[in-house]
Amino acid sequence: MGAVCVLMASVLWGTTGTAATFAPGVGPLAIGAAAMGLGGLLQALLAAPRIAGEAARLRAHRGVVVTGALSVGAYPLAFYSSMHLAGVAAGTVVSIGSAPLASAVIERVRDGRRLTRRWTAGAGLGLSGTVLLCLAEAGRSESDTAGHSARATVLGVAFGLVAGFTYALYSWAAHRLISRGIPSGAAMGTVFGLGGLLLLPVLLATGAPLLASWSNAAVGAYMALIPMFLGYLLFGWGLAHVPASTATTLSLLEPAVAAVLAVLVVGERLPLLGWAGVALVVGCLAVLTTPSRRPAPRLRATAPTTEPEQAYPT
Repeated sequence: MGAVCVLMASVLWGTTGTAATFAPGVGPLAIGAAAMGLGGLLQALLAAPRIAGEAARLRAHRGVVVTGALSVGAYPLAFYSSMHLAGVAAGTVVSIGSAPLASAVIERVRDGRRLTRRWTAGAGLGLSGTVLLCLAEAGRSESDTAGHSARATVLGVAFGLVAGFTYALYSWAAHRLISRGIPSGAAMGTVFGLGGLLLLPVLLATGAPLLASWSNAAVGAYMALIPMFLGYLLFGWGLAHVPASTATTLSLLEPAVAAVLAVLVVGERLPLLGWAGVALVVGCLAVLTTPSRRPAPRLRATAPTTEPEQAYPT
């Protein structure tokens, strides 16, 4: 169920890039601040009683809380800037595709966690798929030969790498709090609520276009309520059952969903190479979510005895 929750969250997150295209007059900073900021504050409001009950333990882990909150504040600004500069598919692919590696490094350095063969195989498939998606997007935009376009793409990729690192970092922080016995609602509400507070000044400074039309306001409301609020509730439940490195790898479904929606809704064209990337991402998810078979325990042979109750040891 932990993996299912992460996959459901990834599907919701995959709609954000397409939704943002319906508010072309709203800048990426405003979109990111509205989505993550308001969504984070809603999580904190919903979890307020649990946060109050866990206040002492949260203060004991204040370093992890602050790390997570700062990452939440930085992530949407980098992520939506990446999509704005490099395109919906490429920005999403770089941002989410780089997160599993960053998460594995963080867990290795901070927790001493070793990577399993299964995770390595799944991550290899998923990252190969995201690379193919990125190459397909680059080939699709080769017609844009202007120097400004090339510079914008490079800058978008850089922002995507920042987004991937901060995504991995707040996922690790939330999982660390949950693994220390703090309920997922309190952990996610605290981290995302503080991150939302950090994003409020950005929203006040850049969010005026969100109120310029009903369509812009509807996009902002959708982003805050569905992908961010509901999506991160599901993600928090998932983190209670799977490591952060596994969760970030499962979320490679997001760029595949984003790429397909970019084709079906936005009208972008995805070459055959891109569809091959989508297939590899699906293979990655199959590797990570298929239950592993455990051999049945073998009963040791015992010498027969005259005591019936001892003939079949438990």
